[in-house]
Amino acid sequence: MSTTGTTATTVDIDRSDAACRAWLKEAVRKVQADANRSADTHLLRFPLPEEWGIDLYLKDESTHPTGSLKHRLARSLFLYALCNGWIRPGRPVIEASSGSTAVSEAYFAKLIGVPFIAVMPRTTSPEKCRLIEFHGGTCHFVDDPMKMYEESAALAAQTGGHYMDQFTYAERATDWRGNNNIAESIYQQLRLERYPEPTWIVATAGTGGTSATIARYVRYMQHDTRVCVPDPENSCFFDGWTHHDPDASSDCGSRIEGIGRPRMEPSFVPGAIDRMMKVPDAASVAACRALERAIGRKAGGSTGTGLWSALKIIAEMVADGRRGSVVTLLCDPGERYLDKYYSDGWVAAQGMDLAPYAKTIETLLDSGAWHEPAA
Repeated sequence: MSTTGTTATTVDIDRSDAACRAWLKEAVRKVQADANRSADTHLLRFPLPEEWGIDLYLKDESTHPTGSLKHRLARSLFLYALCNGWIRPGRPVIEASSGSTAVSEAYFAKLIGVPFIAVMPRTTSPEKCRLIEFHGGTCHFVDDPMKMYEESAALAAQTGGHYMDQFTYAERATDWRGNNNIAESIYQQLRLERYPEPTWIVATAGTGGTSATIARYVRYMQHDTRVCVPDPENSCFFDGWTHHDPDASSDCGSRIEGIGRPRMEPSFVPGAIDRMMKVPDAASVAACRALERAIGRKAGGSTGTGLWSALKIIAEMVADGRRGSVVTLLCDPGERYLDKYYSDGWVAAQGMDLAPYAKTIETLLDSGAWHEPAA
């Protein structure tokens, strides 16, 4: 409407809410205090022959309060959503998650006093469901993993809550330039080692947020480190990256919980990644079991996927006579998967033959040679 020749008044709408702002300040304080209480996670050494001159480290993210790498992500997502004004007092937070992110988000939701609903595949491990409920969350199951997104959005609309949407916001909720992110932590912990700048960092992808954070930090700090992302079977990330196809998809869900997706997620940043590998699920499980034999620790399947790829890279370094260090992630504890990756019955029911992959790892550690099982 034109105001020419008339006297106009200022239109002023003030939506500030003193009570809500007070709640927000306390919620942010509680989430930041959680980070302040948590000591940094350890770098564990995987034993390799001394004469190789190569060091392999696993960043042990299982020591977070909720037991997985996703604790970092959940904390970042909550701070991001709180400061954006998306999380409100008394209204639920809803997340599409196959388990570990939901466990960590349930923890933070309880910490700040809001309800939490995890929308997850019905095949999610019972132990993860138990942990979500232990932290006060509710499990909402879907039969088709591809329906998690729309079901989460629908629940948010119905309840007036907030759909966290880790697959969109993971890469932007974390400060990739530093601020004690996982990449900065790795470099700080390596500074007194004989190879303080790793040749490779290997990071599997669920949302893609961790690999994006590490790869961006490496470039920002002008390191020569390369970043490799291994992908499990039934995931589209490898194909999408290989063929530069943002519409790549898979019609099956990943058997390696926490990583692999049926669609190219917004937080997966292909251009930041130097190398990808498509890893057979049997190799991931065999590597999990090899890790337990080597260091006495059980880890989840995604750790096995990363370890298999790290060992393949190390075999290449041995063959080329190169020295240096390689870092991969211990994403979560294997005790969550005793009925899966550590169950011979489950492995047999999945039609997996672990023996050829176990032999590949054994041969590498004995002789430095890498003999990939025949397809």
